[in-house]
Amino acid sequence: MEQRSSSRLLRSENKNKNKSSHGDLTVQEKFPSASQSGPARTMAMTSDDAAGSRERSEGEKETDREEDGGGHGDADVEMVASQGPSPPDGPSGEAEEPTKWKGAVIFLCFYGFMASIKPGEPFITPYLLSPEKNLTREQVTNEITPVLTYSYMVVLVPAFLLTDLLRYKPVLVIQGVSQVVIWLILLLCTGLLEMQFMEFFYGITMACRVAYSSYIFSLVSPALYQRVAGYSRSAVLLGVFTSSVLGQLLISFGEVSFYTLSAVSLGFVSFGLTLSACLPWPKRSLFFNRARLREQKEAAALAARSELDRMNPKEGAASPAAGPSPCWRDSVFVQMLLEVRNVARRPNLRLWSLWWVFNSTGYYLVLFYVHILWNKVYPATENKNVYNGGVEAASTLLSALTSFAAGYVKIRWDVWSELVIAAITALQAGLLLLMGTTDNIWVCYMAYVLFRGFYQFLVPIATFQIASSLTKELCALVFGINTFLGTILKSIINLIFSDRRGLGLDVHAQFLVYFIYYTILTVVYFVCAAVVIVRHYRNQRRGGGGDDLPVASTELRPVAAEAEPLSNGSGAKAQ
Repeated sequence: MEQRSSSRLLRSENKNKNKSSHGDLTVQEKFPSASQSGPARTMAMTSDDAAGSRERSEGEKETDREEDGGGHGDADVEMVASQGPSPPDGPSGEAEEPTKWKGAVIFLCFYGFMASIKPGEPFITPYLLSPEKNLTREQVTNEITPVLTYSYMVVLVPAFLLTDLLRYKPVLVIQGVSQVVIWLILLLCTGLLEMQFMEFFYGITMACRVAYSSYIFSLVSPALYQRVAGYSRSAVLLGVFTSSVLGQLLISFGEVSFYTLSAVSLGFVSFGLTLSACLPWPKRSLFFNRARLREQKEAAALAARSELDRMNPKEGAASPAAGPSPCWRDSVFVQMLLEVRNVARRPNLRLWSLWWVFNSTGYYLVLFYVHILWNKVYPATENKNVYNGGVEAASTLLSALTSFAAGYVKIRWDVWSELVIAAITALQAGLLLLMGTTDNIWVCYMAYVLFRGFYQFLVPIATFQIASSLTKELCALVFGINTFLGTILKSIINLIFSDRRGLGLDVHAQFLVYFIYYTILTVVYFVCAAVVIVRHYRNQRRGGGGDDLPVASTELRPVAAEAEPLSNGSGAKAQ
């Protein structure tokens, strides 16, 4: 009897080891390499990618089945049927699983579309400067708007960690509540302190957007990440475009007041809050919950070994069980933090990460203050002459087109990245100088639309260059760190130049500061480009045959564009 029990325990221990090896597959999933990628926002996949993704999805399916004890109830919400052969689950399981994940993705995209519809958002600054609120331009510029950056910086890291720990849905609900509070304050309050609280809640809303960007990946297997990421991002862009057009139509042709437009926006965000409460609750996340599951498996294996040692004391004495390793060192999140050090040693990842930090800083500063600039260049006496919504709609459309066009650029990015970045940054610097000096509102509008289009052209390239060689866990962490560093830099610039406690510059002077900032970046990028190009041709002459190297094309995928939750957007506070 003791021998039978011992053999049964040994078989159980081997099963647990096999289970933990299956579970580790999900942590090591990689983004597709650059040579295997397809055009931006296309749904086509190469046969190699499909095969690799199919194998990864098989591993995750097996892992989730083991974690759920072999059940198929809640797992159907988060897993999908692979296009390749799968273990036979029965006719009903095969029919229900695609239906469930498709329904969850469609509902999430509908939520993303509705949560983006806020027709009054492009007109918040004119509303604050209108007689209804009776705030001065100096108060809005130097005392109200800077609060947004400070709030975003403080809330970003907790939002990033809570998104993973609480598994997305609670953070989306918090975002919805913040949106409702914003529009209630705009409708019911008029004082300076209340408007500062409004900007504080806007910072919470912006920080919580990371939950929507990553939620979609918890619903499906890796084989469908690229496709569903494109769906979710397209839903948000369509919602922002629709919101801007609707707001402009109501202002120009409906002749509604800013107060009425804010009430309409409150209705839409309240509906979005209701939808967020109805979202399915994912079971998986990137860092904390997977680490907890692994610890549970290790504890079960250790308990089985201890029982075996009690039944066979001689074998237990000969091969004592190893003590548990420090849990904090073995956690996925800590391992990812240690891996971040290697990112800084890789020139391509370092370049695009630095571009993300410095250029996104300037981009968002422009978005935060451009509406104040428009009001100063053209202080419209009637609401119907304010065209903020139309300009935001045009810039969103151009941003989508330039992001799509970036997928068809085929150059050697390891050689020409710095030069392309320098040229586009120089163009943006020129546009900022034009915006800061012109007295023509239409020239200012056009310069802003082009400025956003140039930035959005580089965003999918940057995300692809960073994400293509990282696991999805490390990719999320790197983008989070880049965004946080950019937010710190924004706060420092705001505190020095915009805040009343600093220099407190007016909006025209601030845009000249942004022009100088972009000019410095341009010079640095051109110097780096010269160094890289000279080094490349020098090595080519020494080694020979360099011209025969294949051209590394930039063929972007929606998953790369989706990895950045905060930069592809439409307005100062829309994205």
